[in-house]
Amino acid sequence: MNKFTTKRQELEGRREGLLAPSTDLEQGATRDIAGALNAILADVFALYLKTKNFHWHMSGPHFRDYHLLLDEHADQIFAMSDPVAERIRKIGGNTLRSIGDIARRQRVLDNDADYVDPLDMLSELREDNETFVARLRGTHDLCDEHRDVATASLIEVWIDETERRAWFLFETTRR
Repeated sequence: MNKFTTKRQELEGRREGLLAPSTDLEQGATRDIAGALNAILADVFALYLKTKNFHWHMSGPHFRDYHLLLDEHADQIFAMSDPVAERIRKIGGNTLRSIGDIARRQRVLDNDADYVDPLDMLSELREDNETFVARLRGTHDLCDEHRDVATASLIEVWIDETERRAWFLFETTRR
């Protein structure tokens, strides 16, 4: 082995050490939780964009109220993105890398219709938020299985926020 090879191996070893997670979670737990969180992160971006889409295309006699409500909801949804991604990195996982990556992992359905009735927009977002709560609960259960209390704690806050959004959307569409 020459001097160059030894130096290169030393650098590669250091690089691997930098990428190693600073967690006591087992490798399987990291893989499972990071995978679940990446799906959550993809859904966060999809739900955010769908909420903004409906916010931008809102119309009708309740325009101002609905427009502001959806803007508030979108801000809250987007605020989840960085904590989700950072948690994935903290446990040693890799996060989403592109729009294509999001599109492959998202479970929230897009709505590209030219026109959607305002009440249909709100109802669709309510259903999406209710489904998102169920997915958050499933990820929370996974965290419990692996004793990842830090991720579970974050998810509990996101569940509460998402339930609140679903509740507001439900009450807004009641007749």
